Amino acid sequence: MAFRYRKIFGKARDEANLITAHLGNGCSITAIDKGHSIDTSMGFTPQEGLLMGTRCGDIDPAALFYIMSKDELTLHDMSTLLNKFCGLYGISGESNDMRELMMASAKGDEQAKLAIEVFCYRIKKYIGAYSAALGLVDGLVFTGGIGENSPAIRALACEGLSNIGIQIDSARNAAVVGKEGEISSEGSRIRVMVIPTNEELLIARDTFRAVRGLPHPH
Repeated sequence: MAFRYRKIFGKARDEANLITAHLGNGCSITAIDKGHSIDTSMGFTPQEGLLMGTRCGDIDPAALFYIMSKDELTLHDMSTLLNKFCGLYGISGESNDMRELMMASAKGDEQAKLAIEVFCYRIKKYIGAYSAALGLVDGLVFTGGIGENSPAIRALACEGLSNIGIQIDSARNAAVVGKEGEISSEGSRIRVMVIPTNEELLIARDTFRAVRGLPHPH
């Protein structure tokens, strides 16, 4: 995402501070300072960070002991719960598919609506935190299945962030689905982009460098 962003705007590696938000069934946000990742929402495991399809994300560790004691769960039970039955699925009680939750919410399903709101609130918190960590942010990039295809989620995640320089243009946002494009307004200090993932290309490049013994670009 960082490489493609710099290529689009003709910037050198040390000329762009970015926040990349990869949103799908698994989710993560990364703060990139002049080409170097300085923080990412995932921790020792993917459990840390954002709310995901079936993972809870950030949680008070004491809550785990309470649940295990109350429901007499084993360590294996708890691990299964955290990885397969939490997140969007756990809050909604219905699905980990954002498309299904959006439709259910539109029909008045309060649990589906709550799941969407928590999902977007967590994203907003991390954008704010990484903005503080970076000091100066040039761009915010959305990617992944949800990030690329859901204008509504992008809008909700960026709602109220004009104080840090992020403003979404509703028409531009609605027009960018499953393709590359800028969705920020003309007055937005921080550019907001949608850039589809191309993980296979990055793997191929890194493999080529490794086989040929080439240095990683700086």
